[in-house]
Amino acid sequence: MAQTQVIQTPLTAIDLYCRQEADTASLAKQLAASFERFLTKQPSSHLNISLEGDLGAGKTTFARYLIQAMGHEGKVKSPTYTLCEPYPLQLKDQAITVHHFDLYRMRDPLEWQEAGFAEHFDVPGICLIEWPEKAEGTLPGFDIQIQLSAGADENERAIKINAITESGKMVLQEIQQ
Repeated sequence: MAQTQVIQTPLTAIDLYCRQEADTASLAKQLAASFERFLTKQPSSHLNISLEGDLGAGKTTFARYLIQAMGHEGKVKSPTYTLCEPYPLQLKDQAITVHHFDLYRMRDPLEWQEAGFAEHFDVPGICLIEWPEKAEGTLPGFDIQIQLSAGADENERAIKINAITESGKMVLQEIQQ
């Protein structure tokens, strides 16, 4: 499986096996609720999330469920050709944006910076990055790493969520409660 190297040991991790797509959607919904609680308690905060796995592992589907669970009512498009799709959301009294990146088609590791996307990593909200290894270490550090692997059945997924920073650990602890 294509993965970004984790430089440090995860502070906490969740390992799940989703037998059907509804299980994957439920996990994304739980994670979205935890993101919302974290961002509401800490206004102006930002989370960087990597979505890793082989082609067809379900990264975009997971991102779609997550973004919709956070309140986006429209279609969640794959950013394969645009590199980034922004989703402005309202959490209670706070406006945030989820920036969904798909770096699969990048030819150069700095392409995302040349496109002006570096500024998205400093605004309140979340950056979800599919295929972060294509950026070859040029991305800011991740708070959470989500690794997806396809199972024997087309709807089965093994999903491992690693908290890399204290912020990521706070988010995962909310799920485990």
